[in-house]
Amino acid sequence: MSAVGTRTPVTPVSSTPTIRGVLRRSVFWVVAGVGALLVAVIAFVLTGSGGTAGPRLGADNPAPAGGMAVVEVLRQQGVTVVPVDTLDEAGDATAAAGNATLFVSDESGYLSTAQLARLDDLSSRVVVVDPDFLALQALAPDVGFGGVSTADSLSAECTLPAAERAETISPGGKTLGLPAGAAGYTGCFPGENDTYSVIERVTDDRTVTLVADTAVFANDEIATYGNAALALNLLGAVDTLVWYLPTLADVPVTGPPSLGALTPGWVTPVLLLLVGVTITAMVWRGRRFGPLVAENLPVVVRASETMEGRARLYARTSARLRAIDAIRIGAVARMAQAAGLPRTAPLDQVIRAVAALTARPPERVQAVLVGEMPGSDAAMMALSDAIDELERATALAARPPGAGPSPTAPPSTGRMEP
Repeated sequence: MSAVGTRTPVTPVSSTPTIRGVLRRSVFWVVAGVGALLVAVIAFVLTGSGGTAGPRLGADNPAPAGGMAVVEVLRQQGVTVVPVDTLDEAGDATAAAGNATLFVSDESGYLSTAQLARLDDLSSRVVVVDPDFLALQALAPDVGFGGVSTADSLSAECTLPAAERAETISPGGKTLGLPAGAAGYTGCFPGENDTYSVIERVTDDRTVTLVADTAVFANDEIATYGNAALALNLLGAVDTLVWYLPTLADVPVTGPPSLGALTPGWVTPVLLLLVGVTITAMVWRGRRFGPLVAENLPVVVRASETMEGRARLYARTSARLRAIDAIRIGAVARMAQAAGLPRTAPLDQVIRAVAALTARPPERVQAVLVGEMPGSDAAMMALSDAIDELERATALAARPPGAGPSPTAPPSTGRMEP
């Protein structure tokens, strides 16, 4: 049997991606992800080293602005420190202790005037750090703001026992103003113009101590001057210290309940479960089957079929403008070629060239090729005939003299040209 005409079978090449190919394509994203992770870690370390690990003067905050140092020293001396976040918790803690010192630092101003007035009733000893205007009005109406101290040193110069033991505190902080002769008030660590760093108000059996600056209790300043002595003597006078830093929970809720408050507790876990199931299904069913392969169609698509199918769509949707535009685009391209113009020639240039060749007004040529809008099927057919007649006139006028009759077009094969 002759081997002529036989064809060697070709082994198909698998287009399924291999593990090595997948890893090669993923190198960039892996490197980018690792780089982004390293940048995030470095940024976190840099910002965490200089920032705070909690609220200012937080009992468990070891950052420079925290209050963990004085709290730990008080605990070592046998004082029970109870950190609380809300006014109700502060009231419960002081009531349970019976005799407790209440430490308050409302840095963000969460407490209202009515809530601040309650502080005086919670404990017989209240220490307020960096009080704002509302706190001064509620607890010590005669005291005002004194600005920032410019003194090089601050000495006690008062009979307050805790201040006498401290002798000095770190200078340069905030101060409070106290009018001369104000009854019931004692000012310590005086500055300029009747300003003081510590003011104590005694009424009956209750004592309210106002400390103007937070540096006295902060970790980075507690070991300087007599700050530690002042803080320990103010806060360690009794066996229990309630360390109260107000939070958003103290802000009264107004208005209608939020969507989160109305949503049942099981909604969030169910949503998270659905998201997880969706992602898993996407990964499971989203496998890649390799790159797309361009192949020739196994059948012959006749140009007449394409034309008839598009015509039916245009007729069904009454898209006369789309249909006539398709006719115009082909006619303009052929007339430009007949007039010797490049394919990139603008439409105005084609209109002028066709008008010159056919000796017709440019306005009429423009109306046929662009301007007229068919309002009915009959108008569209008439406009189509006008376009065809203009194309024939252009081809006839563009023929060189003596070129003979116009060649007839070859019969259509009924197939789309490649």
